[in-house]
Amino acid sequence: MTVPVSVQQRIRVLDARGVSWRGIAKEVGVARDTVAKYAGKEDCSPGPERPVSRSSKLDPFRTTVDGWLEADRFMPRKQRHTAKRVYDRLVAEKGYQGSYSPVQRYVKRWREEHRLPGDGYLELEWHPGEAQVDFGLAQAVIGGDRTDVHCLVVTFPWSNMRYCVALPGENAECVCAGLRMVFEHAGAVPLTLVLDNATGAGHRVAWDKVTIVRVFELFMAHYRLETRFCNPRSGNEKGSVENAVGFLRRNIMVPLLNAESYVQLTRYMLERCDSLAKGTHYRKGVPVDGLFAEEKTGMQPLPSKPFDAIRWETRKADKDGRVQVDGNYYLAGPSWRGWTLDVALRAFDVTIRTQDGRTCARLPRVYGDAPATVRNPATLLPALGRKTNAWPDSTIRGDFPDKLRTAIDRMDAKARRNAFRLISKASDQSGFEPAVQAGEYLVEQGHRLDEASLTTMARRIAAGERPYEQTAPDLTGYDIFMKPRREKERKEA
Repeated sequence: MTVPVSVQQRIRVLDARGVSWRGIAKEVGVARDTVAKYAGKEDCSPGPERPVSRSSKLDPFRTTVDGWLEADRFMPRKQRHTAKRVYDRLVAEKGYQGSYSPVQRYVKRWREEHRLPGDGYLELEWHPGEAQVDFGLAQAVIGGDRTDVHCLVVTFPWSNMRYCVALPGENAECVCAGLRMVFEHAGAVPLTLVLDNATGAGHRVAWDKVTIVRVFELFMAHYRLETRFCNPRSGNEKGSVENAVGFLRRNIMVPLLNAESYVQLTRYMLERCDSLAKGTHYRKGVPVDGLFAEEKTGMQPLPSKPFDAIRWETRKADKDGRVQVDGNYYLAGPSWRGWTLDVALRAFDVTIRTQDGRTCARLPRVYGDAPATVRNPATLLPALGRKTNAWPDSTIRGDFPDKLRTAIDRMDAKARRNAFRLISKASDQSGFEPAVQAGEYLVEQGHRLDEASLTTMARRIAAGERPYEQTAPDLTGYDIFMKPRREKERKEA
């Protein structure tokens, strides 16, 4: 029988006063044996509390469960029993009729008691100039579309400085582009990078061997970086960036961000990281940005030229002038059908050019499986200039603004050929969208398409200026100024 502490105290106080144990039992209301137990106790220091052991329906099966869990030690980690699997086997094979909860608690306790001495984590010491790199996934609205954004997070554990940039994917080109943006924003290059092989910069081919992707290998050489890849399932080796991924997602990406492009989104994210760095370091008690300024003094300067992260591929264009890379089709243009072309893949765009260096097309890079060919409508304009009858069924007809499209529909073959030639020339200088917007504006104003007006207007639109309407000048002030002179001349006559 266990009695309350206050009762124990009363027994011992009365015993110290010389009251007999029989008298104490009568006064306190407990058995004489209980008085003897607590009055003669030498040490009342607290000990660990143990739950009262009760019989369980699992008791007859404990030896069986122990055997299964012991055998798991020799199995691959992903092929070991979970508590749910232990429960299912007990029910199906041994006739267990108890609930799942005792099985779950028993399996958890067994694993804690049988953990190897080497299991667990060690706190690591990080030096100035060492950076950790990892990806996290978040959603944002980019260009009006809600999309998954791959956030490259770079942390400097010594100062706890954290940076984040938005990217469309996690391949080596994206890793290099993201790191370059961080380096240029910080104004310095770290001495060492610690990465997970899942970042896209390398692939683990054995427990102790990682194959580094060629473009990232050149990136390391360019920035004179020492790189270290974490061991498998060893998140503690880059715990700083693991924590930063969740922290930045909660503090930057909530609520849902809206940006016109990845570049604009990244600019905001980096500015927000700088604001967060004004906070105090969780251990050192000083602002993070001040620590990082001190840390940068021991880091490397930026190289004189930035690194251009490109993966080159060679492809032969099909009969439509398309090349296929990573499962997606990119349109070089009908003029290049059958040609062997060089394809330069960057994080955000794809450039197709001839092997003697002429650019065929520059297109946005797509990730995943694109349902349609990625194309720049301007690449089809020369072909339409030669085959004007193909205009009604052309795939780029829908890319033209309504009024410009209607105006071209009404043109004869000669005028249509000239229109495509002029729009193509304006596209080469200012881009397809500004060129067709300029054509639409001229048509709305009742002007014909001529080279000077179209190229000038397209250049203004591409520069972000609003098109202006050319009207007759107001000569009222001129007339008022000239009126006295005209009257004088009339008198003299």
